[in-house]
Amino acid sequence: MASADTSSAASSEPRLGLRERKKIQTRQAIRHAAYRLFEKQGYDATPVDQIAEAADVSPSTVFRYFPTKDDIVLTDEYDPLLEAAIRARPMSEPPVEAIRQGILASMRHVIDSDIAELKQRTRLVREVSSLRGRQAEGTGESARMLCGVLAERTGRPADDLELRVVIAAVLAAMHEALMRWVERGQTEDLITLIGRTLDVLDRGLTL
Repeated sequence: MASADTSSAASSEPRLGLRERKKIQTRQAIRHAAYRLFEKQGYDATPVDQIAEAADVSPSTVFRYFPTKDDIVLTDEYDPLLEAAIRARPMSEPPVEAIRQGILASMRHVIDSDIAELKQRTRLVREVSSLRGRQAEGTGESARMLCGVLAERTGRPADDLELRVVIAAVLAAMHEALMRWVERGQTEDLITLIGRTLDVLDRGLTL
């Protein structure tokens, strides 16, 4: 998940200034316009100039916020939400449990905020080869963030092999949960599905 700056990472943060709020509004307007067009005519058939027109901005503005069309889909505010949710967990809580609860809390927020956008994003990632190829870049950013948070909770270095293995397993499990959700028509309860997926890791990958 590639991150975009946002004020929604934690409700306790100071309110952003007008300029930053306008940036967020512009970014969201571009993304919402793009998703409407993607839904209507398909991802590959939607050029950036159409997205710009639908969002009432110039193509150069679109590229200022999103360097490529793929970035409109792959850039999101999930990582700041997840980081804040994990940091809010008690320090006495086992690190992996803190990650689990942080994931569930942040995903509930995403689902409550805009389930329609989440559904479309996950469908696009599964269906569009260029998005699948570039998703690994965002996953790498998420992994570095999570390793940093877990390092603080455990006292281990952020590049510790065991930390990296745990985080890689968690992110892979999340990806599989989301892809199953798409494959099953996005009718399953996503929070329950994610919980079941993380249970597999909790019990030590036994079958």
